[in-house]
Amino acid sequence: MPSPQSTHRLTPFVRLKMAAPKTRWFDWLFLTLQFWRDHKRLPRQFGGTLNDAYFYINTSDAILDPVRVFVSDKALVKEYVAAKVGAEHNVETLAVLDSFGAARNFDYPDDCVIKPTHMSGEVIMRQRGSVVDLDVLRRWFKSSYYDSSREANYSHLRRRVIVEPYIFGRKSVEDFKIFCLRGRPLVVQVDFDRHTNHTQNLYTTDWQLLPFAITCPVGPGFPRPRNLAQLLDIAARLSDEFSLIRVDLYTDGESILVGEITNLHQSGRGRFMPASGEGIMSKIFFGDTGFQPMLLEPPRPSV
Repeated sequence: MPSPQSTHRLTPFVRLKMAAPKTRWFDWLFLTLQFWRDHKRLPRQFGGTLNDAYFYINTSDAILDPVRVFVSDKALVKEYVAAKVGAEHNVETLAVLDSFGAARNFDYPDDCVIKPTHMSGEVIMRQRGSVVDLDVLRRWFKSSYYDSSREANYSHLRRRVIVEPYIFGRKSVEDFKIFCLRGRPLVVQVDFDRHTNHTQNLYTTDWQLLPFAITCPVGPGFPRPRNLAQLLDIAARLSDEFSLIRVDLYTDGESILVGEITNLHQSGRGRFMPASGEGIMSKIFFGDTGFQPMLLEPPRPSV
């Protein structure tokens, strides 16, 4: 079992990204090189796949939309959720810590989840009073996720740490990642054992299993949630101000909690297993013509 503390490694490519000028041109350059490295081809603006659509969002002004920036913050997104679907769908916040000094001196619960609000993929899962790695917290307060990812929605977020309880009192719960286009849920990804033996399944919204996974192996079969309609409704309401977005939800069969709202699934770097899955998923979103920029014009939000 991996350590509950966060781990961090910087590749030479990431170090170069962090050192290069912070301009939109250099963002485009490094994201293009990263796309080539990950997908062995250049991104396509017309007739492309889901990863091409994410590249387009990330390198256009779409990623600078103030609402996209707002929901990128793991504390601020809870205000958006409360306004759109109700505060009862937020995971409880135990603390938001504004400085390393506050984080160093905070009396953490014996079991809790600790995350930077301004980053992605970083977490400390404290169990049974385990020691909180202060070096990790210090690094978070010194780090800009934009510098290492070139995802511009993170470039001006305040550096803070949020503390939450375990969702439903469990270390590992199924994670429902719902992919939405213009306020319409289209695909549900279910992730299992994310911190131990990560697997996943993808389903259509009528719960037909799709024959692929993204970046990790296919998981065990999973029964249709009895509150699937409510999960899809909440995802639709949270996504209706965006073009392409992912809404992450948790449920125990009764309550539904929002994990986060994700602008760029795996930063547009997701590798489909098998590779044919990329075409299948893109056809669900964009039809036979593939990705076209006009499909990502911001939708008109519901009133």
